[in-house]
Amino acid sequence: MKRTIFEPEHEDYRASVRRFLAEEVAPHHERWEEEGIVPRELFTKAGEQGMLAMGVPEEYGGLGIDDFRFNQVLVEEVGYAGVAGSGLGLTLHNDICLPYFLEYCTPEQRERWLPGIASGELITAVAMTEPGIGSDLASMQATAIKQDDGSYLVNGAKTFITNGINADLVITAVKTDPTQRHKGISLVIIERGMEGFERGRNLSKLGMHAQDTAELFFTDVVVPAENLLGVEGQGFMQLVANLAQERLSIALAGVAAAQGALDWTLEYVKERTAFGQPVGSFQASRFALAEMATEISLATVFCDQATLALNAGELSVEDAAMAKWWCTELQGRVVDRCVQLHGGYGYMLEYPISRAYADARITRVYGGTTEIMKEIVGRSLGV
Repeated sequence: MKRTIFEPEHEDYRASVRRFLAEEVAPHHERWEEEGIVPRELFTKAGEQGMLAMGVPEEYGGLGIDDFRFNQVLVEEVGYAGVAGSGLGLTLHNDICLPYFLEYCTPEQRERWLPGIASGELITAVAMTEPGIGSDLASMQATAIKQDDGSYLVNGAKTFITNGINADLVITAVKTDPTQRHKGISLVIIERGMEGFERGRNLSKLGMHAQDTAELFFTDVVVPAENLLGVEGQGFMQLVANLAQERLSIALAGVAAAQGALDWTLEYVKERTAFGQPVGSFQASRFALAEMATEISLATVFCDQATLALNAGELSVEDAAMAKWWCTELQGRVVDRCVQLHGGYGYMLEYPISRAYADARITRVYGGTTEIMKEIVGRSLGV
């Protein structure tokens, strides 16, 4: 089915993103996977090409574009290229972290941070998850106790933090009132170089190897009052307000990764022969390919409509949850079947489908597990 969501300017942007990934990412992806991190220069190069923080107003060095379709294009091209580990930091910077700065920064904070966020000189991360709390965010133990001079003394630890090693600005969820659950949560920006802020291991993962994922530790970190993001005690609501866009971004990545896997597999089964004929010509193969192509097409239509709803300010938490769980589960099914169609070669790391298989598993967990997404949808049905 022909997609109608994009205008000519989006397709022009797609061509530039595809070229950027082919020239600046794909040739280095395997090395970055081995090193467990992308160089900081990737962010500044992306910034030079107008691929970072497009919503930042022009007076702060951005493009002033409030149109999530451009974000969608970048997410899709990363998936099609099979460089999720290298590209995840860019999409997290754009889709998940930037909205907090655009929505809640004071004029002084905007002057201080937005230019670097747009240029890629200031890399962002968001730190919510703590060891042992899983999806129960309100049970966090990290604290930010207000001092007599108005500053906050931060203590605690976070884990599984994407961009954790590279980040300069960490949106950190803390308890400013430890006696409260949701109402006690606030957001503070902890900056690179603050005394008492230490990064732990760059965690070794099943997939997404090029993406730095870290433990963060805060020991009596003095955070000035000027680094409070938004209103004290409103952190939980701030986090919830951005979850729909975050989950849509993950859903888009899931569909794109599934499409990329299908494209590689179609190419493979047309060339690979067994019993004197192409593997793709067997009925079992054709049925499998037909099923995957159908599901991807249907998911794409839903996600396109969700993007338009987000642009209009109408994307509901429930619709975003539907997109997130369905599309990431779809990604897992498709990539698994594509490995099967590759046969033994699908298990070899020299084939992109093998890396895609490992990369796919986490998407059903981060941003809210499939089970949590179903709970959100189920509650909306009155049950």
